[in-house]
Amino acid sequence: MKIDILAFGAHPDDIELSCAGTIIKEIQNGKTVGLIDLTKGELGTRGTAETRKIEAAKAADILGVTFRENLNFSDGFILNDKAHQLEIIKKIRQYRPEIVLCNAVDDRHTDHGKASALVSDACFLSGLVKIDTHSDTSNALQEPWRPKSIYHYIQWKTLQPDFVVDISTQIDQKMDAVLAYATQFYDPKSQAPETPITSKNFVDSIRYRAADLGRLVGVAYAEGFNVERLPAIDSLFDLK
Repeated sequence: MKIDILAFGAHPDDIELSCAGTIIKEIQNGKTVGLIDLTKGELGTRGTAETRKIEAAKAADILGVTFRENLNFSDGFILNDKAHQLEIIKKIRQYRPEIVLCNAVDDRHTDHGKASALVSDACFLSGLVKIDTHSDTSNALQEPWRPKSIYHYIQWKTLQPDFVVDISTQIDQKMDAVLAYATQFYDPKSQAPETPITSKNFVDSIRYRAADLGRLVGVAYAEGFNVERLPAIDSLFDLK
C-alpha cells in the first residue's frame, strides 16, 4: 500500500491535538493518510493503555484515515537508536509516503522532541540502499524509500511556524477527534488527578491557538508547522 501522508505521534492524541485539521482537509482533497502512534500512552495520569486504544480508534474514525497502528515503544523512554529507527524505517518503506508529519522539534514532554528526531532520522536512513529491512507480514526484502518532505507539527510550546494550513472548515471535526479522548481532557465529573491538559483552559486553547494563527493569515482557523528544509514554490502567486 502506498499512501500520500504518514503521520507519527509519540502518544495517542498527539496527532489530533496538533494537525488533525490538516489531515482532515487533505483527506477531503482526496489524499490517503495513515497514522502511527509510537507508544500506547501508558504512563498518562488518566486512563489506561486499553482506554487510550479505544479512544484512538474512535478518533481515527472521525478523521477518516486509512489506518492507524501502534509500534508499542515504551512511553516516557523513547530512544533514537538503531532498533527504534529500524522499526520506523520498515513502516516508511511499507507505506512509501510522500509527506511525513511528526512531533514538535522542541516541547514540554521529553518524548516529543525525541520522537521528532527519531522519525526525522529514520526518514533519511530509509532512503539508504545498504540498510536491509524485511516486511513484518511477508518477510520480503523492502525497497528503500525516502519521503519528499517532513513537517513537524506544533504542540505544547508556542513555536514560530514556518507555514500554516487553513483549517477553517475543519475545526469542528478536529475538536470532535480531540474530544474522542474522553479520559484525557476536561471532565468536570472526573475524580482522577488533575494534569496540565485536563483543564477547560487547555481544551479551549486548542481552538484559540488555531484562531490566533488564522488571524495572522486572514482566515478563521489554522495549524502551524516547522520545516527541515526551505519549501519551494513555482510562482509568487502560490503564496496566500
